[in-house]
Amino acid sequence: MNTAKLRSKRIILPTLAAVVALGVGGTVWASAANADVTGGERDRVAEAAVRAAGGGTASDVEAGDDQGVAYEVDVRKQDGSEVEVTLDKDLKVLGQEADAPDADDTPDAGSSAGAGDTPDAGDRVLSATERASAEQAAKGAVAGGTVLDVSASDDPGVAYEVDIRDAANAEWDVELDAAFKVLRKTAG
Repeated sequence: MNTAKLRSKRIILPTLAAVVALGVGGTVWASAANADVTGGERDRVAEAAVRAAGGGTASDVEAGDDQGVAYEVDVRKQDGSEVEVTLDKDLKVLGQEADAPDADDTPDAGSSAGAGDTPDAGDRVLSATERASAEQAAKGAVAGGTVLDVSASDDPGVAYEVDIRDAANAEWDVELDAAFKVLRKTAG
């Protein structure tokens, strides 16, 4: 029997097994660390966050990654502003934080545009009627969908952009014209 081969197998096989175990464990941990919450649990958490924010639509529901925080929910209010609501495992509100505008969204003195930004259609705040019409059109394009975001578009020929999640939890980008007709629907 070749003793050198036997010794090398004793070292290589356990080392290989350890590397595989660490790789699989790391992948599972990384994918679970910021996982979206789905199904009935998502609905229950979203409802609690929307209620805490004073109305709106939950656009993103994730498991929390801070100690004591079970859920982090982004809520888009009717005026277009966004609030992040953090909840514990019993859906008790731990905090709310209004999303701060980007530096480019902050107007300079005497200017209607942000620093280094020129106003365009994408900066326009939608009316409640526009938002409702765009949501309805997108839901018609993605059956059983939940609207995540609606915004004015700055792309030529596209008036509105809608991000929507279907019943299978896949995200879609729906582009609409000014009459709320679907121009394109692409997997996001």
